[in-house]
Amino acid sequence: MKLRSLHLENWRSYEAVDVTFGDGLTAIVGDNGNGKTNLLEAIGWLGGMGSFRGAPDDALVRLGADSAILRAVGESLDGREQLLEAEIPRIGRNRIQVNRQRLQRMGDLLGVLHVTVFSPDDLELVKGGPTLRRGWLDAALGSLHTKYAALRSDVERVLKQRNALLRSAGGRLDADGEFTLDVWDAKLAETGSALVKARRDLLDEMAGGLTSAYDAVAQKAAEVTAVYQQSWDGNLSGALREARQLDIRRGVTTVGPHRDEILLSIGGAPARTHASQGEQRSLALALRLAADAVVRVAGIAEPILLLDDVFSELDPGRAGALLDALPDSQRLLTTAAALPPAASPDQILSVVDGRLFDGGVVL
Repeated sequence: MKLRSLHLENWRSYEAVDVTFGDGLTAIVGDNGNGKTNLLEAIGWLGGMGSFRGAPDDALVRLGADSAILRAVGESLDGREQLLEAEIPRIGRNRIQVNRQRLQRMGDLLGVLHVTVFSPDDLELVKGGPTLRRGWLDAALGSLHTKYAALRSDVERVLKQRNALLRSAGGRLDADGEFTLDVWDAKLAETGSALVKARRDLLDEMAGGLTSAYDAVAQKAAEVTAVYQQSWDGNLSGALREARQLDIRRGVTTVGPHRDEILLSIGGAPARTHASQGEQRSLALALRLAADAVVRVAGIAEPILLLDDVFSELDPGRAGALLDALPDSQRLLTTAAALPPAASPDQILSVVDGRLFDGGVVL
């Protein structure tokens, strides 16, 4: 779906703004701290991913306001108009509608407005801990089908209940506790195994795209791999039985999809510890491009590309290579510096003190 217009009220630094977007590249320029990223963050939120900066919803409401309002009009691949609306109160539950129909959960936004976000923080996908890599893979699954987002939610719910039982046991379980733990183990084995299979299948599907994306951005060929590493041997049901006494003593679930890792390598060496900063940055960009490509190849959507200040972290060669590697779809980029020479934006917006300008006209 292409984004046609966006209306914000009391969102972050914006008191009120209305902006329209074209089909191609839109550049959003301005000094740091003026609100460029806030604009992309609103689009990402409407894409069902929440704040891509990890902020809680109450932090998205402008200081002094009771709630924030987001309204977007999009155009689906078949030409139909889509209306997305959300009210985010400082206190209480969010109210979200698509085409005037109320949604019950934030996750229901997934699959309506697809977005792919690139940011300087993506370097942590390579350098950081496994939680970030699992999150990247699960987000890609959720973009393919809402059933995978629901599956991940089911796993998280079961883990929460199992861990609560283990904590309350205080190192010992009576007969009733053992029976309840059996129930949660069966549910975790079922949902966890299904999630791991989906993760593995998606990584296999991404393999070729990850290599080609890395080669394009790094401007040189390299053997790039992303290998799924389970936190247990054999089947999950058996692993949970074997780990039961350890789990009871520690009060936490020690095996399962929440402990798995995605091992990234370049040229056969671990990217996290052996790759240069430039190689790590190229790989982080390739991970985003590979996930985006899977959605496009599946014919599900043409995600909107949100590039938040990524060019400030890239040398001119990699910046140009990234622009060349981007799919020819709707793209929005922010920058506090000069635009990369290879960029030819169709629209340039400027941000000053939380106000958005198009050709000197305030929006």
